[in-house]
Amino acid sequence: MRPPFADRREAGRALGERLAADPRENVVVLGLPRGGAVVAAEAAAVLGAPVDVLLVRKLGLPGQPELAMGAIAGSGEAVHTVRSEDVIARAGVGPDAFDRVRAAELTELRRREAAYRGDRPPVPVRDRPVVLADDGLATGATMRAAVAAMRASGAGTVTVAVPVGSPRACARLAREADEMVCLWAPEDFRAVQQGYADFAPTSDDEVRAALAGPSRDDS
Repeated sequence: MRPPFADRREAGRALGERLAADPRENVVVLGLPRGGAVVAAEAAAVLGAPVDVLLVRKLGLPGQPELAMGAIAGSGEAVHTVRSEDVIARAGVGPDAFDRVRAAELTELRRREAAYRGDRPPVPVRDRPVVLADDGLATGATMRAAVAAMRASGAGTVTVAVPVGSPRACARLAREADEMVCLWAPEDFRAVQQGYADFAPTSDDEVRAALAGPSRDDS
């Protein structure tokens, strides 16, 4: 079967059109780098909204880094942590091991924040409707951390918006966000890349270019 989206840019435009059907006054769109920043920029352009990034890092199991035992999200100086207690318990991960992984990922989060945003402050989110966009949801661990960060930052409402997602992850995020928008959630979901003809890795330069677009708002 042909993937529903040619690439992240097309997916972002489609997502923006879906969101535009339910207007949100003073909305800001935040992308989860790297791929989500491209999706967010395209969606924001359709909405005429400011765009920014929300830095999120998966906390991978020691020895199995592809399996998330949690995630961290950075919002200004604050860092918000989400733990997947079932994964931690099954793997027998102790507090010290968890903290070591978290410290390493926090270092990378701060590096990327400096690389993508430089010395620009984050776009204000307090009391504003926030759309959190990514290129897809697999486990949803990083997006859960993003939602928690926005709640703690005083966002007015939080909408999770993705072009592609697993039905299970989308159902869980629907319970944690104010609104969940997913354009394609196939029952045979295996990976986010199923939704894209071109799912090439997104570079840091592409993230910076997305943030430099005309929809950025430094107010």
